Amino acid sequence: MNVSNENNLSDNESMLDEVLPVSPELVDEIIHALEEGDKEQIDFLLEPLHNADIADVFEQLSDHHRRILTSVIGSEMEPEVLSELDDSTLDDVIAEMDDQDVARAISQMESDDAVHVLEDLDQEEQRKIIDALSYEDRIAIEEGLSYPEDSAGRLLQKNLVSVPGQWSVGKVIDYFKTDKELPNEFYEVFIVDPMHHPIGTVALNKIIRSDRDILISEIMEEELKLVPVEMDQEEVAYLFRHYDLTSMAVVDDSGRLIGMITVDDVVDVIDEEAEEDLMLLSGIADTDITESVIEASKNRVIWLIINLATAILASMVIALFDATIEQMVALAVLMPIVASMGGNAGTQTMTVTVRALATRELTTSNAKRIIFREFSIALLNGIIIAVLIGGLSWAWFNSSALGGVMAVAMIINIIMAGLAGILIPIGLDKINIDPALASSIFVTTITDVIGFFAFLGLAAVVLI
Repeated sequence: MNVSNENNLSDNESMLDEVLPVSPELVDEIIHALEEGDKEQIDFLLEPLHNADIADVFEQLSDHHRRILTSVIGSEMEPEVLSELDDSTLDDVIAEMDDQDVARAISQMESDDAVHVLEDLDQEEQRKIIDALSYEDRIAIEEGLSYPEDSAGRLLQKNLVSVPGQWSVGKVIDYFKTDKELPNEFYEVFIVDPMHHPIGTVALNKIIRSDRDILISEIMEEELKLVPVEMDQEEVAYLFRHYDLTSMAVVDDSGRLIGMITVDDVVDVIDEEAEEDLMLLSGIADTDITESVIEASKNRVIWLIINLATAILASMVIALFDATIEQMVALAVLMPIVASMGGNAGTQTMTVTVRALATRELTTSNAKRIIFREFSIALLNGIIIAVLIGGLSWAWFNSSALGGVMAVAMIINIIMAGLAGILIPIGLDKINIDPALASSIFVTTITDVIGFFAFLGLAAVVLI
């Protein structure tokens, strides 16, 4: 990195520090106040912060200081703070809070946020908190938890605005003014038929600008996108992104309106899904930087063990040609290049493919064209790299035959890496396995095995 880029990066970090309210200095002040037991100073430091920023403070504290802060403000914890915490920090905070305080916060949340807070707690802790809720809140939470994990049912908000289609605009506006149970914020109204099936939506600005005596059904948008309650949240996020929606009606098996999903929750889903794909491509699942060493190790070591097994498989291929390697030490010098280039080429294609599958850019209708495209890219890249590494090997070891073997092996390896990088994720997706989960292991294994076999096999035939 040159000096200019370093300066730009430093300037950007400085600007970010100025914008973000939770600075390292603020965290240090909060830690000092916690150690001194100065509640007044703690309240003073936290008072101007947004609830999301208070959640950031919790996540930046050590376990010890987090427990102290929870004991200090737990009884007056804002509901939004809990809903903004990452999973492992949320578990720690709730474990320190009184069940009645957690129940109080839960009862003030939107139903989707309440479900998010409770869904990962152990059954006993979850039951204690739910039992402390009012009957109405308890029914709503239990219904939300009954839906499959990562489904639309876990995201839906029960509190929405729905009116019959035969109401006039004036009656709808009067309803806004008199009904005390309406959400604090909403941007559109759902129009329902007598069976409570959604038949359209009307944006608030359209209602305000229309004459009072016009029927609400006359100004509604009839092209309504509906989400089945058990639809996967990734599918929901795709619909929001594809159609540029701000909210969406959720319906049960009979088509009745039971809730809505809003774009702010979908943004969280998109972030979660992108993070999940990134983690899975690295062989990591369900982890964050605040979880314990034991939990983090458990999440990572399984895939390291699987990777060890595949690495042994590649070593077995090398062992087949041990006599060839003994006769020509240059092969041992060049083997890491073969493995590295094949692995990198396969990872590039795999990453593009996994993302294209997630965003629906790669489908059955265009799969053949995309596969041929990736094959062409791999062929072109293979030729370019083959010319470079073949020439370098020739010059390095003064052997044109070795340079030729290296060049041909590189073309074979990069082509196979490209094909593995696209065909493996597509194949896993076809059998309903998350392509981000296991693609990297399979692609790395194939590129190593084929790369070593091609290089050492050609060397055994041509050079020895």
